Amino acid sequence: MVLSDFGVLSRYRDVESTRRNHTEIALHIVWTTWKRMPLLADESLERCVWRTVQAEAEKCKCTVLAIGGMPDHVHLVLIQPPTITLAKLLNQVKGVSSSVAREHLGSEQFFRWANGYAAFSLSRPHCKEVVAYVLRQKEHHADQNLWQDWEWTPPMYTPNTPSPMADSMAEGLPSGACDAR
Repeated sequence: MVLSDFGVLSRYRDVESTRRNHTEIALHIVWTTWKRMPLLADESLERCVWRTVQAEAEKCKCTVLAIGGMPDHVHLVLIQPPTITLAKLLNQVKGVSSSVAREHLGSEQFFRWANGYAAFSLSRPHCKEVVAYVLRQKEHHADQNLWQDWEWTPPMYTPNTPSPMADSMAEGLPSGACDAR
């Protein structure tokens, strides 16, 4: 008996050809400049750095949803593929963007990212709200209408350092995230 005579192999082939992995890992990532110095105050430098961050993330097969920030920190919202670790992604993005910033500024000026970052997973229903928040960073800071939990970044990674997010995670969103804006 040959299995192909019964159409068994063709059915398995059809199943195999339609089986695909699907991941949707949405993240909100925040990192700061060295000692939170306002190193991104120059608009042309900020644009250059954000373009570089986007380009490097896309080289790592990420889908960038939003980039925003202030002179002393960056917010990045993206969909991360399962083929790269978050640590490797941020090493690449921060490393290349720091080099580009130093090249843009010239040898007379200082630029450096602080060690570490904060990363928060996002559910699909919350992505639009977080993207809007990130794109309006300057407005939120001017109005002092901040989601404090998502503005927090560690000075450097230390194991067992509690995040302000821990208490609010039970609710699914940072405290104040659904308040009227």
